[in-house]
Amino acid sequence: MIVKEGSYVLLYHSPQKTWLVEANIGKKFHTHLGVLDIGEAIGSKFGSYLLSSKGKKVTLLEPLVYDFVMKSERLTQIVYPKDLAYIGIRSGLTSGSRVLEVGTGSGGLTTYLASSARPLGHVYTFDVNSKFSTIAKKNIKKAGLSDFVTFHENIQFQESNCGDVDIVVIDIGDPWTMVEKTYESLKPSGTLVAICPTMNQLEKMSSTLTEFGFVFVESTELMIRNIEARTGKTRPAMRMIGHTTYLIFGRKAL
Repeated sequence: MIVKEGSYVLLYHSPQKTWLVEANIGKKFHTHLGVLDIGEAIGSKFGSYLLSSKGKKVTLLEPLVYDFVMKSERLTQIVYPKDLAYIGIRSGLTSGSRVLEVGTGSGGLTTYLASSARPLGHVYTFDVNSKFSTIAKKNIKKAGLSDFVTFHENIQFQESNCGDVDIVVIDIGDPWTMVEKTYESLKPSGTLVAICPTMNQLEKMSSTLTEFGFVFVESTELMIRNIEARTGKTRPAMRMIGHTTYLIFGRKAL
């Protein structure tokens, strides 16, 4: 794979120093390492490198979905990759999945859902805040996923051609209010997932899912501790990614 005009490139100097940029002829990118001529990357292979004006080497990497999510423009908190991965396997998300998302936000979760559902599936995402939708559309376009996402600035699910979905994902402050509204859109045996930052939200959501007859209701919190692996002095990192959110899952039973 080579870098093309208009494609996105992850500039890598160290794990803490990475930048996601669009490759355009004549584009200059200023960093503490010096100025990088991004246009020089066009035609180069991913994995090769550029030299900055200060002679610093920066590697050209092809961006992953992880990079598009973590480097996304945002007005809201995003769902972190550690939670995205579990949402994917626990909900049965796969190519061909039809997903109804309530609460687009900045589109980080939308990006992950669409990347996994493509090319045969689709994500129908809803948010009543037009500012959030504008940002999310930019992030989805940057990741090259626009063909797999339909945006709605309302909550009229039944009128939006998004019935018979495999998965419902709810990421709003009061997710329990959307269980009844999305119930008919979800296939029998389909999965409903909710993002709950607090235990109060989690408790109320669990009660609501049980009330509506969902089974296999499971609540989860995930944490990550990185390891600093160095010859002769490997140890856990001093900092870790602790609480980001609680996840709750349920399967629709008739």
